[in-house]
Amino acid sequence: MKTIPLGTGARPGGRPASLAWAVMVLLPLAAVAAALVSQHVYDMQPCPWCVLQRVVFVAMALVAVPALLLRSTLARRLLAGVTLLLAGCGAAAALWQHFVAASSTSCNLTLADRIVSSLGLDSAWPEVFAAYASCADAAVKLAGLSYEFYSLALFIALAGLALRLLRHPA
Repeated sequence: MKTIPLGTGARPGGRPASLAWAVMVLLPLAAVAAALVSQHVYDMQPCPWCVLQRVVFVAMALVAVPALLLRSTLARRLLAGVTLLLAGCGAAAALWQHFVAASSTSCNLTLADRIVSSLGLDSAWPEVFAAYASCADAAVKLAGLSYEFYSLALFIALAGLALRLLRHPA
C-alpha cells in the first residue's frame, strides 16, 4: 500500500486536487476571454444573459483561488459547494437565454440586467460586463450550435469537477 504524506493535496489513484482547483480557476477565465474575443474582434455583442454568464464564470474563478491556496479539507469542501451552486446558476442562465430570452426582442430590465447593474460591473468595467445587444440580436451560432450551449457545456463540466472536488477535496 502506497503512503501519501499529509498536506500534499494528493489522493490515492488521482492527481493532486490542486490541479483540479487550478482548472477551476483557468477554464472559467478562458471562457470569459473567448467571449471577449468574440465581442471585440468578431463584433458579437453580448446581451444581458451573456453578461450574467460572464459574471458567473468570474465568480467561479474567484471562489476557486482560495481553494487552490488553502489546504483545509473543510474549506475546500465549502468552496466546492459554492462552485457547484455557481455552475448551476450559470447553466440556468444559459438555458434561460436559449429557450426564453433569445425569442424576445427586448431583454431590458430582466433579472440578468438587475443582477449585473446591482453589482455595478456594467459601469465599472463596461468593456467586459455591459450588454450591448438584445437577446434576439445576440442569438448567434458557432459551428451550427447556439453560442450559449458552449457556455452550458462548460458549466456542466465545471459542475462535474466541483462534485468531484466536493467528494475528494484534499
